[in-house]
Amino acid sequence: MVIVHGVHHRGIDEPRLVALARAMSSSGIRVLTPELPSLADYGVDPASIDLIGYATNALSESVGRKVGVLGISFGGGLALMAAADPRFESGISFVVTVGAHDDLERVSQFLVTNRIQRPDSTVLEMPAHEYGALVLIYSHVQDFFPPADIATARETIRLLLWERVEESRKYAERLGPDSRRTMDLLFGHHVEALAGELMAAIARHRAEMPPVSPHGRLALLRVPVLLLHGAADNVIPPTELLWLEQDVPANTLRAALISPAISHVDMKGTPTLADTVRLVRFMAQIFELSEAAEPRSSSVRN
Repeated sequence: MVIVHGVHHRGIDEPRLVALARAMSSSGIRVLTPELPSLADYGVDPASIDLIGYATNALSESVGRKVGVLGISFGGGLALMAAADPRFESGISFVVTVGAHDDLERVSQFLVTNRIQRPDSTVLEMPAHEYGALVLIYSHVQDFFPPADIATARETIRLLLWERVEESRKYAERLGPDSRRTMDLLFGHHVEALAGELMAAIARHRAEMPPVSPHGRLALLRVPVLLLHGAADNVIPPTELLWLEQDVPANTLRAALISPAISHVDMKGTPTLADTVRLVRFMAQIFELSEAAEPRSSSVRN
């Protein structure tokens, strides 16, 4: 199985990913965790889709059979796109996502507005994690800071995302007065004061988002898909699973579970017996699909 990490600076060394990979490996599954540089630097780009596909092909060729892909957070949405790419389908047996996105623009707007639409046009309102807005600013520093401060602002926000707050504050002392005022809003957890600028930046970079969004791009997906999402996820809201249910071809969707037992990609509190059973059943399907994996196909669809 290829396990794809999410947006986190530690990449494949992120402790939760390491624990998951070890747990899978201890059950007898050979695991590959490829490093995706863009995701490790808080970016979501098309190059990561290719890297997922190439890593999957490499593992598949090594073991002589198709392999599963488990994608976490934004890595989950990209994993689905890799599986829908004809270049990589010969080596992929199934895809599992945990907290995946369907539409990057919709999620980005949620991180600013605390509101997101469901497929039935109703709206979910929940406070978004401020981490998401920080990532948006970091990804497009040039939209929030003058040219002379871009490099310093980027490093300041990087340190803040790494939770090295005191180092970040020290670095911020190199910024000009206007940039310091912007950074003070971030240090003071007042991201809402930058909502207008954030929405403008999302609109400015709108064209960059569809190429890294599964929405409308999964028609060629042929492998079984299992979708898992935390009910309390305030980075990528659980409404995204509802959209993915519509985008994943009906004949490939094996399971979709929104669980109150997890938040974004963490366990949340003490799950009830019923929630535990649902999660166990979901995990059991992963192992069933792993055991049923077919020999690697040598043909690639034109």
